[in-house]
This record gives sequence, C-alpha cells and structure tokens, in this order.
Amino acid sequence: MSVLSVYHETRPDQPLKVLTHAEDIAATLSEVGVQLERWEASAPIAAGASQEEVIAAYRPQIDKLMTERGFVTVDVISVTRDHPQKDELRAKFLDEHRHAEDEVRFFVAGRALFSLHIEDMVYAVLCEKHDLISVPAGTRHWFDIGEEPHFVAIRLFKNPEGWVAEYTGESIADQFPRLDD
Repeated sequence: MSVLSVYHETRPDQPLKVLTHAEDIAATLSEVGVQLERWEASAPIAAGASQEEVIAAYRPQIDKLMTERGFVTVDVISVTRDHPQKDELRAKFLDEHRHAEDEVRFFVAGRALFSLHIEDMVYAVLCEKHDLISVPAGTRHWFDIGEEPHFVAIRLFKNPEGWVAEYTGESIADQFPRLDD
C-alpha cells in the first residue's frame, strides 16, 4: 500500500498527516504539482523479466507519456538486495538533489521512498508496485531504496543522457525517516 507522510521541514520526527488512500495521496500531491497514478500491465511480467519485456508490458502507457510529454528515452532500473552496487546506488540517490527535467518513475515491483522538499514541507511518498510518480523539474528531493532494496522501476527521460542530478549540498535528507525506519 502506498503511503504519504507530510512533514514541516523543521519537524522530521512528527508528520502533520499520514495518508493511505490512493485518492487522498494523489489529491494532496496534485496540490503541489506532483502527479501520482496507478498503472496496470497489458501483459503478465515474470520475475526476472528483461528490460525489453518490462517495457513491452507497459508499452501503451509509455508511448502515451512519451508523446504527451516529449520523453525521448526509457529504461528500467532494477535493484535487489544482492545487487553488487546497491550501497553506491543508495548513496547516490539519498542526498537532496533536483533535475532540469521532470522525474517520472513507474514502479513495476517492490517499493522505494521518494521524499519531496517543496517550500517548507517534506512529502515522503512510499511508492509501490503500480505507482507512477511524476515530480516536476526543479523539485528538491531524495530517493531511498532501503538497506535491503527490492524494486523495479521504469524511468522516462527527455535528456538522452538519462539521470542527471544537481545536488543542493543541503543535509535535510539525513534528518528525515528512511525507508527502513
């Protein structure tokens, strides 16, 4: 189940609200320009499916987003507890950063925690299987895959280079709960 915890940036120990209904989560995030919706595969996906098989299962939705929003590349990131670079990947995503383009992720399997720092609030979104999140360009955020990660996500990009982050240098991410807390 997806969960949204909303905090004031000065109170990382006390959420102002915690939402668990998909409609409430989507409506609250929409108020700050973040899109959250649910997708279903058009074909079954087997565990261990290749990038091509995963993309094929969601091809109609991917094509629609690429056409509507001008994305030029799509890939699949898969990180599990036995991934040889899981610690490096986690560290790379955990510092607060922003992107010059919208960050769009669709969770095919597993879960991860997106924390969005918008004005003086932090929106911690636990994304799980079937969740599509679209974070507007320039939004400060961090992403936690957990100590024992398990997720598969489709990523869409306008930049052919893919994931390019501009780190803020702020330590706010260290103050808020992590995926495993």
